[in-house]
Amino acid sequence: MVTPRPNILHIVTDQQRFDTIAALGNPIIRTPHLDRLVREGTAFTRAYTPSPECVPARSSMITGWYPGRAGCCSNSQFMPSSKTPTIMSRLRDVGYATHGVGKCHFTPDPFADYGFQTRDIQEELVNDRQKDDFARWLIEQGWGWVLEPHGIRGEMYYIPQPSALPESAHPSRWVGNQSINFLKNQDPTRKPWYLYAGFIHPHPPFSPPIPWHKLYRATDMSLPDIPENVTELLFYINRLQNRYKFRDRGLDLNLVRCMRAFYYACISFVDEQIGRILATLEMTGQLDNTLILFTSDHGEYLGDFACFGKRGMHDVSARIPLVVRWPGARHAGERSDTPVSLVDLAPTFMAAARAKIREGDFDGVALQSLQAGSSPRATIFSQYESGPNALYMAVNSEEKYVYSAPDQREYLFDLRNDPREHVNRAEEASAKESLARLRQLTQDWAASQGQGNAVDGLRWREHPKLRIADNPDVGLLFQDPPWWDKQLPVA
Repeated sequence: MVTPRPNILHIVTDQQRFDTIAALGNPIIRTPHLDRLVREGTAFTRAYTPSPECVPARSSMITGWYPGRAGCCSNSQFMPSSKTPTIMSRLRDVGYATHGVGKCHFTPDPFADYGFQTRDIQEELVNDRQKDDFARWLIEQGWGWVLEPHGIRGEMYYIPQPSALPESAHPSRWVGNQSINFLKNQDPTRKPWYLYAGFIHPHPPFSPPIPWHKLYRATDMSLPDIPENVTELLFYINRLQNRYKFRDRGLDLNLVRCMRAFYYACISFVDEQIGRILATLEMTGQLDNTLILFTSDHGEYLGDFACFGKRGMHDVSARIPLVVRWPGARHAGERSDTPVSLVDLAPTFMAAARAKIREGDFDGVALQSLQAGSSPRATIFSQYESGPNALYMAVNSEEKYVYSAPDQREYLFDLRNDPREHVNRAEEASAKESLARLRQLTQDWAASQGQGNAVDGLRWREHPKLRIADNPDVGLLFQDPPWWDKQLPVA
């Protein structure tokens, strides 16, 4: 008897660090439903993003291609053509119903389908509130006066803030509601489905609904991890984004702890929605024939290394949570420390759907083969930007290598003995062999990805060193909604 192909539930948060699940060692955060997935599934504890920024990470995730091959290495670049094969289009073509809920961050067209047959759209900054399903729903429900429903940006981007919306209208709740509506309308006797549930949180602004904003207090939070030699461990991008996020005029540690408390509250509220979705799967009899994969696009510094945001290659930014509950809860409670990447998701879903995979379709490998120990891959890669602003990373179970083009500098971290990455070993004589080996691997990978401007023969191509302006008011970022100026009062 041939078993039916499983449904696929793909849950993605935005900017969630790898170390924010209670069952995986965080003693403070409350994540009972993610803990359940850990108990009933496999936790891949060394998962990394192919790019520590939203658009390229998501481009790589849906194509199974690293950023160079996808032609998208930063938020300022476009995703591949909407005709490019994606998780959604490949599953659609083999008979799956494909539906997307929430944030996809498709660029340049946030309303594209990329293989989704149907979508419930919720994006952060939209030109037309009537085309964004969540924004239109808010207007219909009488909440149209909330002009920044995902939190106030600009100067307030990293200021913890209770949501202006009640719990019932919060964006995370809406994603949970729409996902549940889809699940309730599925007929298990017909075609299998693929459901993508994309939560914007815990991406800043950290704005949980009341009363969730009081779930954690600042004094419950640990202080940020700031080594004494922190300036020697930073990349140019760390300094740049600290500036444009209004975070480089000194460090208020109590404010940082408050940020962490609100960040954790955002995650716990998303966890509540995941619990509601799991309960619906059980109620409708679909749980045991559904592959559930939870992950995020990248992490968040949250004050570690005296930094904020993403984009850097330290683990707090580049490493992500990744938990898979296989159909029937196979491999329950297992953990794997094999390095994995978001580029592995597309082949994983194709394998689950018993779709034909041709050699060269993907840069990643199916997690099923990694869990079975049948893949020889030892190293994965990540990239932010290209050319003079680029960061390249290679990481295996023991070491991490990073090259920063704007710093003209290499970094080498011993992940076994220095998991918090406090010591750059790139200039140590004892690390010379590891440095050369990982440098070559990274350069070969960059070249194979079409990054011709990265390597010059056997050397990294030199670009001008970059620095930020001395004036701390130069380079600040204002991210107001495109229609914000129409709401300003006339003086």
